[in-house]
Amino acid sequence: MSNRDLAKNLIDQIPESKLVFIIPYLQGAAIPDEMPNKKTLEAFEEMKNSGGHRFTGSTADLIKELMED
Repeated sequence: MSNRDLAKNLIDQIPESKLVFIIPYLQGAAIPDEMPNKKTLEAFEEMKNSGGHRFTGSTADLIKELMED
């Protein structure tokens, strides 16, 4: 039995009252994985090559630093 068939069989066993909890998860899983844009891929490559700036502070500190640039 394939994973798809197993999933369908399991869904058939879920009471209607609990499907409301399952549907959002399935909708999210059905969306294809997003691919990063070119600028993001370039930033990943820069970080792999020991470039860029790795930030390790708080979110508030990050926003403050971004606003200074």
